[in-house]
Amino acid sequence: MKSNFPSVSRPDSLIKSVNLFPVVGIGASAGGLEAFKRLLKSIPEQSGMAFVLVQHLAPNHESLLPDILQKVTTIPVLEITNDIKVEPDHIYVIPSNKMMIASDGVLLLAPRLASKKYERNLPIDIFFTSLAEVHQSHAIGVVLSGTATDGTMGLKAIKDHGGITIAQDEASAAYEGMPNSAIQAGVVDFILPPEKIPEKLIELIKIFNNANYEDNSTPLEDDEVFRQIISVLRLRKGTDFTYYKQTTIRRRILRRMAINKNDEPLKYLRYLKENKQEQDLLYQDLLIPVTSFFRDRKSFDNLSENVLPLLIKNKAANEPIRIWVAGCSTGEEAYSFAISIKELLGNDPSSETEEKVQIFATDLSEPAIITARLGIYKKLDLAGISAKRLNDYFTKTNDSYQINRPLRDMCVFANHNFLKDPPFGKIDLISCRNVLIYLEPYLQKKALTTFHYALNPKGFLLLGKSETTGGVSNLFTLATKNEKLYIRKDVSSRFIQVQSQRKESSSTPGKDKPKS
Repeated sequence: MKSNFPSVSRPDSLIKSVNLFPVVGIGASAGGLEAFKRLLKSIPEQSGMAFVLVQHLAPNHESLLPDILQKVTTIPVLEITNDIKVEPDHIYVIPSNKMMIASDGVLLLAPRLASKKYERNLPIDIFFTSLAEVHQSHAIGVVLSGTATDGTMGLKAIKDHGGITIAQDEASAAYEGMPNSAIQAGVVDFILPPEKIPEKLIELIKIFNNANYEDNSTPLEDDEVFRQIISVLRLRKGTDFTYYKQTTIRRRILRRMAINKNDEPLKYLRYLKENKQEQDLLYQDLLIPVTSFFRDRKSFDNLSENVLPLLIKNKAANEPIRIWVAGCSTGEEAYSFAISIKELLGNDPSSETEEKVQIFATDLSEPAIITARLGIYKKLDLAGISAKRLNDYFTKTNDSYQINRPLRDMCVFANHNFLKDPPFGKIDLISCRNVLIYLEPYLQKKALTTFHYALNPKGFLLLGKSETTGGVSNLFTLATKNEKLYIRKDVSSRFIQVQSQRKESSSTPGKDKPKS
């Protein structure tokens, strides 16, 4: 997931960290100093975690934070210098007049943006987003006292990547704006006073460490329990996660275990069987809903400048452009395509734009599809939307914005599983980004074969930055050297149903084995 925030000279592709210790990002603004002190005083000297503090500071204000905070803790407090390596049992502080990102265990600094266009800097969101991308499920985000909304989008990124999120409670915050913004956005796992946060972190890390499945050496009895957890979800939702990457699936299960204070998989299984709400929450966590408007601006610019005009040019007057967004989550990408095509077609009096374009957007998540159909988004969800596009294509409704009816009419949202449901046909462009990386190679190959079957001759396939068509190189050829955009090769293929349509009522939890 690329950040929608202003560029801070970040690398084109942040490197995922090989570090397996937790990295805790802590953001604060007004009233943050006192909150920092209360939190740091409660951190044990050997917690096994690294802490990175980000505070709003005036550009010309020299930070005295490292010296002030070192007086309340015996843990080393360091002001960040460029390319400083993150180590556990250390506290790092961002210097004044700097922006910061994380990349493979290293903290990178860039000058704070001086442009009036970006006068309202979002240093916490920028850092948290990179922390999520690099440290994935080992990232933890904490938002303390402050005004406005910085930190909310960053916590969303951390949660979407499987990390843990915490906000300071209203009663203890000098300024509740920042933590309340995150809480209202539904991206917070725990709400606590600062001095209680380290205790909660240690409790969570203990659960993760006691069930460390990074090396795939799971005890046999726990293997059986995890299969039963997956079976419970299959019975309730009809989705089989057996063929998804098991390290990712199990980290997500461990996240729900930690949130519910279940320190053993068997205890969590018993709780899960009795709690349908928890089944739904776990299911949503496993779907990994990472999306945003115009995600990865470079890719969308390439589509708007080269691909979409070509599709428009090659279509007969009565023939619609057909696009399929597979794994659309809450609809932002589908609407981004709709906006891009609307801008290319302009105001054509001879035909309504929605009659010329059919965008099929599908996802496993029913709540996500409901949100997508409504097309209503909070201002924070619109970080990738310019002021002009917001004015042209959205209507303000209370404290949210709804995408206008003509664009909604261009999109058909459906609950759909491309691994087992029949695909759409005669498609000109398929976008399936950052979905395949969560599937085992066997499923990746089957999904790509399905997409090839669904595409028109010379149709386009857009994948995520970490995804390739390597498993089926005979079906696609790279269209653009530096982009994950592919063209369908003119060879035969067919839709192969991957998952069985067996009656789930006859399935016994714990008895299902992966197919060879």
